[in-house]
Amino acid sequence: MAAERLSAWVHGQVQGVGFRWWTRSRALELGLTGHATNTADGRVHVVAEGPRQAAERLLALLRSPDTPGRVSLVVESWEPARGDLSGFEER
Repeated sequence: MAAERLSAWVHGQVQGVGFRWWTRSRALELGLTGHATNTADGRVHVVAEGPRQAAERLLALLRSPDTPGRVSLVVESWEPARGDLSGFEER
């Protein structure tokens, strides 16, 4: 199965609440590589690469009520994996 790259823009109260740390933990559990980055407008940008099923599971977790803070919207896009990521970073 080819790896895919998920790009998810997470809106809501997601900065300063441990959201990036939580996302990193979930991504590593799922065997994904990538990063979770705070943006100046208050969103968190999550980029994750790996098997589509694992990335879809991470996306479902990002949309779940179990995240730190409060997620109001997640906007996703998909593309083929670039293979340029290692580990999972908080930025």
